[in-house]
Amino acid sequence: MNAISHQIQLLRRPTGLPTLEDFALRDVPLPALQEGEVQVANQWLSVDPYMRGRMSEAKSYVPPFPLNGPLDGGAIGTVQASRHPDFKVGDKVSSMLGWRDAFVANAAQLTRLPDTTLPPQRFLGALGMPGMTAWAGLHKVAHLKAGETLLVSAASGAVGTMAVQLAKQAGARVIGSTGSADKVAYLKTLGADAVINYRETPDLDAELARLAPEGIHVYFENVGGAMLDAALNHLVVHGRIVLCGLIEQYNSNGQASGPRNLSQVIRKRILMQGLLVSDHWQHYGAFLAEAMPAFEAGTLQAEETVSEGLASMPQAFIGLFQGRNTGKMLVRLP
Repeated sequence: MNAISHQIQLLRRPTGLPTLEDFALRDVPLPALQEGEVQVANQWLSVDPYMRGRMSEAKSYVPPFPLNGPLDGGAIGTVQASRHPDFKVGDKVSSMLGWRDAFVANAAQLTRLPDTTLPPQRFLGALGMPGMTAWAGLHKVAHLKAGETLLVSAASGAVGTMAVQLAKQAGARVIGSTGSADKVAYLKTLGADAVINYRETPDLDAELARLAPEGIHVYFENVGGAMLDAALNHLVVHGRIVLCGLIEQYNSNGQASGPRNLSQVIRKRILMQGLLVSDHWQHYGAFLAEAMPAFEAGTLQAEETVSEGLASMPQAFIGLFQGRNTGKMLVRLP
């Protein structure tokens, strides 16, 4: 009898904020291992906001998740069996075959983790897609320079915490925005020069005027909404916006309003560019060459919010939109 893969499957397309009833935990037999394939047991699963878009049928840069089928996402696992010469039993590998505890896949779908003493789950967060997103946004899109002022929304998230730290290493002044006193304190330990608790700041426009009297050079946008309005008012002439995410709109049912002051883009000749990390993945080696030694030396830090067990995956995902994570949201499997 074949081994079993326990999988989280999508039962229906969510309306607004997803609910637990949108998902199901199902058992699926693993296929027999064929030549060129590898069987993997996952230990760490990535939970990311972009997955919300794939739960909709709306046209996007990635296809939607199928109903009554396994969802995908970043995962770290251990090779259990192999019929490919490049992978042996016990190898640690990354893949995009998450939301399940085991799978059989073609070896081309796997990447062996680099040789390092760092914990393997780091390659789902600060040394994976979120960290690479921050690095690419700052250095390949915004071309951040020493002495400039950077504003980061959702600064306590997986991308935001890396954007804060990488910008400080580049010599920038950094203002972060987050939603709780604990997260404000945490961002200051990462080196943020100032942090806004947006939940306790009735006038974001006035607060940015106070914190950045000479203006903002780069805005790393993860949220949208009121903070984007305020940032547009305080960007300098020829300022840059890295449009990484708009998490405020992900569960809006199409009713989100756009910026009310988009004319600032014209008046100040602001450059606003969307960021998809896949466009910059050819530079991943350069990012690792910079970031891995910094983590090994302790000059970069990574925070993780960990849920236990595959069954907790849907709740962990919903928690992303409720501010329940600091740093990278992960699910650990036994």
